[in-house]
Amino acid sequence: MMNYLTIVNEEVIKCTTNAIDVIIPDGVTFIGDHAFRFRKSLESITIPDSVTSIGVSAFESCYNLKTVTIPNGVTSIGKCAFAYCESIESITIPNGVTSIGRYAFVYCESIESITIPNGVTFIGDHAFAYCKRLESIIIPNSVTSIGVSAFEGCYNLKSITIPNSVTFIGDHVFNKCANVMIQCNRNSYAEEYAKKNNIPYKITD
Repeated sequence: MMNYLTIVNEEVIKCTTNAIDVIIPDGVTFIGDHAFRFRKSLESITIPDSVTSIGVSAFESCYNLKTVTIPNGVTSIGKCAFAYCESIESITIPNGVTSIGRYAFVYCESIESITIPNGVTFIGDHAFAYCKRLESIIIPNSVTSIGVSAFEGCYNLKSITIPNSVTFIGDHVFNKCANVMIQCNRNSYAEEYAKKNNIPYKITD
């Protein structure tokens, strides 16, 4: 087992290396809270298929992390899991994930594309806030709730597609998104939200 990773009962507890690339070994099922937090030299992380959960602040403030693939077995992404990972350019969230925690990707300033799969039902408060390069996003039909300020400060966000399944959108979700247009169906909750908050919208059905 790698001596720079503290692993207890299939959980990565702590990483102590300043390596650029880290490979988490097969058999690990949980990346623990704060396990890689502030590993500023880290650029690439390999997560094995055995991992099912990424804990709170697991990779928070890994400022130089550029490459991460979240395996299909992961079902939950914790609060602040990738917060302040300023160098990540794209993220694909696997099909098994049902909820995206609060602040999960806040201030991931280089992210240009995000794929949210069917299966996610809840997008947490501030989940993608200040992803400044993000231009468009499609919310899948499985999502029912979008948390407070989920996309706040996404300055370049121009288009977001919100399906009929969404029945709650929190306050300030599109604060500081001056160019955003909501794509939605007629008589949907998203249309009502756009009207109430004076956000441009386009009916797509």
